[in-house]
Formats: sequence, structure tokens, C-alpha cells
Amino acid sequence: MFEPEPDADRGQQKRARREHKPLPQRPHRSLAHAAISFGAKSFVMLLMCWALCFNFSEVRGGSMMPGIQDRDRILVDHVSYLFGAPTRGDIVVLRYPMDPSLDYVKRVVGLPGDHVQICAGYVWVNDELVEEPYVDPDSNDLYASLDTIVEPESYFVLGDNRIRSSDSREFGQVPHEYLRGKVRVRLWPLTRAG
Repeated sequence: MFEPEPDADRGQQKRARREHKPLPQRPHRSLAHAAISFGAKSFVMLLMCWALCFNFSEVRGGSMMPGIQDRDRILVDHVSYLFGAPTRGDIVVLRYPMDPSLDYVKRVVGLPGDHVQICAGYVWVNDELVEEPYVDPDSNDLYASLDTIVEPESYFVLGDNRIRSSDSREFGQVPHEYLRGKVRVRLWPLTRAG
């Protein structure tokens, strides 16, 4: 007749079976596979950083002609002004002070504390005539007249196409927090890229 084995013997048998069972092996990755994986992850991280720091925008309107024209595509840097202030002559994208849901492209003419004067189409900053080779003389507003001191944490901006531009002459100075970024380069059309 068959006698059941004691429980102690069963435990030893189970341990013995477990000890002899081979452990599953982790598949070996080749060096090439690891390099490709690292490269792909790095590329994705770079794209994410790029997307957070830069964006492409399409310009609507001719207020910055002749340099930037209607339907041009520009690259906007959103990080520069987090770490530093704009300089005179920078082309910036800003929230329109009268409707912050709209973005405008303008040139910084006056920095905080600057004395800006406009008379007969000419711009003076701190009693010095500003050389503006980017302004077409035919697009200058000869009847504009203005005399102002730029407030702290604000900027005085103008469009290059003065007779067709809504800018600080109309909506006043732009607070620093309304600056969205610096225009780095025009990308399209390719014939005028740069």
C-alpha cells in the first residue's frame, strides 16, 4: 500500500526543484542598440527643449516692412528675455496691450529711462538721432510728434513701416511682461531668409 510522504520531505523536494530551475536570462543589448536608443531619447529631449524655447510664427500685416513682410515665417526665441533685457533695435513679439490675445511684431526703440522724441519722421533717443536704415523713407510718418520718458520695466516700440504701424505712438509703452520673445531669424520665404 502507498504511504504518503511526510510534509518535510515535500518541502525539500520543492526546494531542490527550485534550485535546479534555470533563471530567465535578460536579453543582451548590443552596443549599437544602446547607442541608437540613447540617440533617439536625446533627440526627443532636444525637440522638447526646442519646442519650449522657440516657435515659428507667421507674420500678419505689413507694419515691419520692408524687412519683415506679411506672411513671412519667423523664428521666435522665448527664453532670451527671461535671463536678460531687450536691447535697443531688437525685433520682438509682444502681446498687444489693447488685446493681449493678439501678438504684434515691433522693434524696440526705447529702454527703461530713455527719453524718446519723434518729430518730422525722425527719432531721437536721449537727445541722439537714431540711425534707422531699416525704415524706408517713403513709409515714414512725417506728421508724428511725440516726447516721452520710458517708464521702468517698460519699452517703447515702433514698427518699421511707420505710416502703417500700430505701435507705442498709439497704445503706449509696453510692460516687460508683455514681451513674448525675440525674433531670431526670418525663415520663409527662402529667397529672403535671414
